[in-house]
Amino acid sequence: YREAWDKDKTQISIPSDTPVMLQSKVNALNVSNKHYQKAWDEAKAKSYDIRADAIPIKHAKASRDIASEYKYKETHEKEKGHYIGCRTAQEDPKLSWAARAMALQNDRLYRKAYHDSKAQVHIPVDAISVQAAKECQTLVSDVDYRQYLHQWTCLPDQNDVIHARKAYDLQSDNVYKSDLEWLRGIGWVTEGSVDVIKAKKAQELLNDRLYRTRPDKMKFTSITDAPDVVQAKINALQLSGVR
Repeated sequence: YREAWDKDKTQISIPSDTPVMLQSKVNALNVSNKHYQKAWDEAKAKSYDIRADAIPIKHAKASRDIASEYKYKETHEKEKGHYIGCRTAQEDPKLSWAARAMALQNDRLYRKAYHDSKAQVHIPVDAISVQAAKECQTLVSDVDYRQYLHQWTCLPDQNDVIHARKAYDLQSDNVYKSDLEWLRGIGWVTEGSVDVIKAKKAQELLNDRLYRTRPDKMKFTSITDAPDVVQAKINALQLSGVR
């Protein structure tokens, strides 16, 4: 596939002073890494002398020492194990403050006094507050509130018993509706009731057939020699196309 191109590209000759060739050479110089570092390589080949107490050297050493992790932790490593200060943790104010803060935040220590003393409370049984609580419990108790009364034995002919029976009969729903038991199952037509009669009257009022009487059902005989009738006859003769 590339055989013809490989043969032709070796036989092409372009003058070296054409603008395209000159531009390509300039581009090659700009892109060349060797040409870019030529001045630096020549400067490195020459001898140079930098004093150890020069400001850039000192600055570089100081920056290196600051950035060095070993130098950064050197003081800490030397002081490790040689704590100088209070002899015990209780004498150190910071440690004491931290321990106090931890004790205040501990829920178990916060409730310790309460749990120790809650089982040691002794209240007299005849205290006023205890007696009041018992009375309230008795009043609120459902057992005492619903205590059934004992059965009474009364004569059936006593006046209060008879009066109570009459009161019960008056309040009884069965006795109140006993007079309507004979109506249960019996059909009832509403003919003649007030609502039916009112509906019929309204229907008669709205009935157009009863409201307007037809002319053919009215008994009326007109007079033949009336002036308007005579004039109508003359007009009919004048307008008649047959005549």
